Amino acid sequence: MDTFIARLHGLVWGDWLVLFIIGTGLFFTVRLRGIQFRWMRYLLRFHRSENGGSSQLRTVCMSLGAAMGTGNITGVAAALAAGGAGAVFWMWVSAFFGMAVVYAENVLSCRFSKGRYKGPMAYLALGAESPAAAALFAVFCCLAALGMGGMVQVSSFTEALYTCTDANRYVTAVIVLAIVYAVISGGALRIGRTAQFLVPAATVLYMGVSIAVLVKFGDRLPAVFRSIIEEALGFRQAAGGIAGYGISRAVSVGVRRGVFSNEAGLGSSPLLHSSAEKQEPRLQGMWAMAEVFFDTMVCCTLTAAVILCASDDFTIASAFSHILGNCSEAAVTAELGAYAFCTMIGWYFCGETALHCLFPKADRKAAALVYAVVSALGAVITAENVWLISDIFNGLMAVPNLIGLIVLSGYVKEE
Repeated sequence: MDTFIARLHGLVWGDWLVLFIIGTGLFFTVRLRGIQFRWMRYLLRFHRSENGGSSQLRTVCMSLGAAMGTGNITGVAAALAAGGAGAVFWMWVSAFFGMAVVYAENVLSCRFSKGRYKGPMAYLALGAESPAAAALFAVFCCLAALGMGGMVQVSSFTEALYTCTDANRYVTAVIVLAIVYAVISGGALRIGRTAQFLVPAATVLYMGVSIAVLVKFGDRLPAVFRSIIEEALGFRQAAGGIAGYGISRAVSVGVRRGVFSNEAGLGSSPLLHSSAEKQEPRLQGMWAMAEVFFDTMVCCTLTAAVILCASDDFTIASAFSHILGNCSEAAVTAELGAYAFCTMIGWYFCGETALHCLFPKADRKAAALVYAVVSALGAVITAENVWLISDIFNGLMAVPNLIGLIVLSGYVKEE
């Protein structure tokens, strides 16, 4: 089974998908004339002229919470261990082009969402006039919600928990099940309010400790960023004749972890933004771009810099120990728990929306219970397989979404 999963992962996440994701981002970057450079100016102007309301804040926090999961900590560490410092550069590339993609997703979602069709299901079924593609995306979305949104987060949190406690895995699974179900059974409003409280608090604390570490090891920062560029472009590897493998490894790992972190191109962002009261295409698109920028360019870069500056074993806990001492393991575990929880409840909303598209009369309480149970299984399932399965569903989810975006790119241009 392990061999089959690994082979399927290699097939889905081959060079073709990496090129497809980056190529779609490049296509929209050119067609929208560098839209990535205009989001901040637009949002500042909008904020001065009109109050977006608490609904927009809840939407942004829910979307950020879904994206800023354990991948921002353990995912970045895994990328550095597998692809070297150069993987960070390709995470930046993925995020830069992903900003144009996520703008297009949200513009099309706002334009075509109607009834049970929301997000990519809307523009695939009603825009591209392909209900089959919409149904295929919905199936992949439900599976991705269970994998990336649920099991991966619980698995990462559980592994961190066992480094500082001897908690029983099955007891942990039951507690996770109860807490998650208590929130997601309350619908979008309860999910949004929970994310609105947890995301800012967890992010401020995490960034505060990270910045303290970088201040302490500030003299190492120039060398760290130099190594990111050199290893990404193969300057050092070329001297030893291994540039081809080194670069391809950094590109593959960096792009995959970038997509896993910011979710641009997957179609999750427009699903989450569909809960906002003000469905103005450009506004939702610009907010989505801001989320990708903050998630990858700021938070993931911060994690990578901290690890490369102050960690000998590619873990954020060892880097934080220079500031927090023996409390670093507990602090990182708490951060992972907060981010994992926000991601889980946000991705449940995505999965429920997709499920409602497939089965309009599906029982929401039953769906919430199933999601909570499957997510809790992440506490007792092998972490490596969970990550691979989640990556597979991510890739499958992106394919119909990206095709739909390209087909309907003319509507995005009109905005």
